[in-house]
Amino acid sequence: MKRIVIKIGSNILADFNEGLDTQRISSIAREIAELQDMGYDVVIVSSGAIAAGMKKLALKQKPKDIKFKQAAAAIGQSSLMWAYEKSFGDYGRKVAQVLLTRDVFSDRKKYINSKNTILTLLSYKIIPIINENDTVATDEIMFGDNDFLASLVAGLIEAEKFIILSDVEGLYTEDPKHSAKAKVIEHVEEITPEIEKIAGGAESAVGTGGMYSKVIAAKRAVNHGIIVYIISGKKEGLLLSLMGGKHCGTVFKPKKEKLSSKKGWIAYGSRSKGSIVIDGGAVKALIQGGKSLLPSGIISVEGIFETGDAVYCTDSKGSRIAKGLTNYSSSEINKIKGKKTSEIEKVLGYKYSDEAIHRDNLVLL
Repeated sequence: MKRIVIKIGSNILADFNEGLDTQRISSIAREIAELQDMGYDVVIVSSGAIAAGMKKLALKQKPKDIKFKQAAAAIGQSSLMWAYEKSFGDYGRKVAQVLLTRDVFSDRKKYINSKNTILTLLSYKIIPIINENDTVATDEIMFGDNDFLASLVAGLIEAEKFIILSDVEGLYTEDPKHSAKAKVIEHVEEITPEIEKIAGGAESAVGTGGMYSKVIAAKRAVNHGIIVYIISGKKEGLLLSLMGGKHCGTVFKPKKEKLSSKKGWIAYGSRSKGSIVIDGGAVKALIQGGKSLLPSGIISVEGIFETGDAVYCTDSKGSRIAKGLTNYSSSEINKIKGKKTSEIEKVLGYKYSDEAIHRDNLVLL
């Protein structure tokens, strides 16, 4: 599989005073057209709609009210897609607009349908241009930033590479805006709390995602076995250089034991409906033994959920240990918590499963 997801931030494509940078979009289109010629399937996750709309509305600052954000997105999205349509058309390529909201990834059927749609477009050599559907998104169904969306898309289509085009060269040892000693970290073997701390504090002028959100997006992607790059989106030719084997920016090493598509969806796509608090023995069984969660290890239940819903498994201190799809509702688990599997049918009058959450439907966090 030679699939690449390329995330392009607002700062690369637009300026809130000048609007869309059509020259830069054209340059990116040329490079991606060449990547297609090299045999790669390319999916673009693009920001820039709100920034483009701000220019048309003569706004000097990014609006905070969601109604004005949605209005700016509605106006700017058509301009953004026209710029992509024209630029890729100059190189004989076709593009398709795909607008997604958070609930697409929360619902398993919508998740699979979105995957099939994107893969079908790729089979016709069409380049999907994906963005959040800002005009209908609310606080409950927003991604927060397109770094998160792009990481979900990379996992969704089982990409080989995930490339983030940033307004800086990569992940630095410290904030380059405040220190002349800052250097690019070329290789990240593992995304540790220390790496996350280094990434904290970097902000984007017209986008919503700073360096921290990019590192967290990379963390999700490497768990899928996807290699991740953060490179400058301001310089021409870097995409081709990178795919030609030249080192650019920061590269994040993928995990050897990658999450399956289903477990990736459980971990990052599904929305948790509640939590199950488990005892020390159950924590040990899940982490060290790779076991399923049995009712005997459950202390209490938080929230209201139904059979098949995603829930977190937390220890007695509230730390999240795992996430999985429950075989029983919250009311049923309240009745069988602390019980042996042999007692489930006696308590409920029926039994769906010996496990509260089967290990095949459970992901360690």
